[in-house]
Amino acid sequence: MTDSRPDPSGRAPEPDPTTRSPYSRYGAPAPLAVAAGMTFVEGLLIVLFGISELVSLDSDRLVMGLTTAVFFVVYGAVLLACARGLHMVRGWARGPVLLSQLILLGLAWSFKGGDTLPIAIVLALAGAIVLAGLLHPRSIDALEHTG
Repeated sequence: MTDSRPDPSGRAPEPDPTTRSPYSRYGAPAPLAVAAGMTFVEGLLIVLFGISELVSLDSDRLVMGLTTAVFFVVYGAVLLACARGLHMVRGWARGPVLLSQLILLGLAWSFKGGDTLPIAIVLALAGAIVLAGLLHPRSIDALEHTG
């Protein structure tokens, strides 16, 4: 609990640096800012994957390639919007990001064997970091009090 009374010198006390991220002008707590940043990176990578799928379209699989590309571009765009929502401490963004991270953990599990183990580790770490940031008590408190 912080004391909001000025100290004897007349200055207001400095805010607790662990409560808010210095990188968020919207007052997001540090764990939520980390989750928002990681979600932004995930969304950006998914959009780039969708664009690369679009660029590599083949006439033999035109419909499948096009629908796959559109899916990943839209999915990545939704994650980017949710990352912005988390950064701005908007409660609506928590659900889609939480679901996306659970899907990411399932995807990591499917890559756990053989030569794809490094991919599984990276995916699992990314999902776990975002989940930890989203489920941190300060993040939950901030997102529940945004109305």
